[in-house]
Amino acid sequence: MTRNRLNRPEGARPGVGIIHLGLGAFFRAFGVPWIAESMQASGGNWGVVGVSLRSPTVRDALQPQGFAYTTAELAPEGENLRVIDALQDVLVAPEDPEEILRRMADPAVRLVTLTVTEKGYCHNPATGMLNPDHPDIRADLAGDLPKSTLGFIVRALERRRAAGRRPFTILSCDNLPNNGRLVRGVVLDLARRIDADLAAWIEAEGRFPSSMVDRIVPATKPEDIEKVQALAEYYDAAPVIHEPFRQWVIEDDFVDDMRPDLGAVGVQMVDDVTPYEHMKLRMLNGAHSSLAYIGYLSGHETIADATGDPVLAAFVNRLWVQEIIPALTPPPGVDLTGYADQLLARFRNPSIRHRTWQIAMDGSQKLLQRILSTLSENLDAGRPSPGLHLAVAAWMRYVGGVDESGNPIDVQDPLAEMLRAISDDHAGAEVARALLNVREIFSAELAGQLEPGTVAAFGRTLSLGAHGAAGEIG
Repeated sequence: MTRNRLNRPEGARPGVGIIHLGLGAFFRAFGVPWIAESMQASGGNWGVVGVSLRSPTVRDALQPQGFAYTTAELAPEGENLRVIDALQDVLVAPEDPEEILRRMADPAVRLVTLTVTEKGYCHNPATGMLNPDHPDIRADLAGDLPKSTLGFIVRALERRRAAGRRPFTILSCDNLPNNGRLVRGVVLDLARRIDADLAAWIEAEGRFPSSMVDRIVPATKPEDIEKVQALAEYYDAAPVIHEPFRQWVIEDDFVDDMRPDLGAVGVQMVDDVTPYEHMKLRMLNGAHSSLAYIGYLSGHETIADATGDPVLAAFVNRLWVQEIIPALTPPPGVDLTGYADQLLARFRNPSIRHRTWQIAMDGSQKLLQRILSTLSENLDAGRPSPGLHLAVAAWMRYVGGVDESGNPIDVQDPLAEMLRAISDDHAGAEVARALLNVREIFSAELAGQLEPGTVAAFGRTLSLGAHGAAGEIG
């Protein structure tokens, strides 16, 4: 098989207008392609410089290719490959934080986008507030060269203000409700701890639009690289794999109205993202997380495998129809039942091998917006939610670090050690009661509401297994 490597297509490069913090497969599979299309449609210098906040892996893979890469759209009927060349460079934060600040302070940069996952916001998920005791935030406050996402944003804005330049717009693309409001709050909190006048300037002049992104992007595996090489007849060290479906909804609120013409290529520019956020977070991500924990404990490696199980397919359908949809206000013109049918078809796409273990990562940061918010509203409204209680109980079994066959689970979570210790120190239903006392996840009020249903669901997973408990509900 040929080892000719992908080379960047010839032609003039656009100027850099966007810095993206947290460059991974997800943004390369939706954001960079859409930005490239917007420049093809309407012009503009909106080239992207990516920043890896931890590891040089992505930079090292892309640099020999001139930062071009292949997107592989996988549908049941076949594959569609495309070379993306809107990415201009990738920087690695621990290697040269000064260079990142210099680039972010450049007046040509008018937009900073984020996909840093929930834990990258250094906040308390239960309150949405900045966690000043987070080690990265403590490091940011101790010196001028930042370590956290928030530190880079605040210090770069500090330099722009000192130079008399306009701020950039900060656009979160992470799966968080009101993500613009959240990042605004934690940025301003950190800025106030550094310089009150700086915080006042950011508050008055900065813009933090909310957004919702919907595209399933599994982690790229070695066999995916081999498949792309066989199809393309060149070697790409860092392709990204994704489903055909995509949706990006953005609150149209940018500094000086400076942004790529994303609306020209299908991005929905709206006044209020909230109904779209709730629909996607609760229906797609809530179902994904529920299937990840229950599916993993049931022995299913991927979401496609889990939804191919008639018991779990019936469970997730009931979850949507009876527990999640009644708590939602649909976006204009959207039929939520039809959206649920579409989601099930997307989950069952045999070409997308989205691992339950991957989706299960960082559950302590995800539960509130994906599952607990709906569950809380249902409890307030008196709507039964056995499926959502079971999803929380399955998460509790999962973070105990041992599956139902006694095999160890590699739990990836910022609170993994604490959650495992709590699980080890208790037995039976007392595990669930003890985990409900983790205030980083459950407020005291919410824990009190959840206790009867979640403890009972946890007990059913012990007696019936997660799969049996889901079958009892579905």
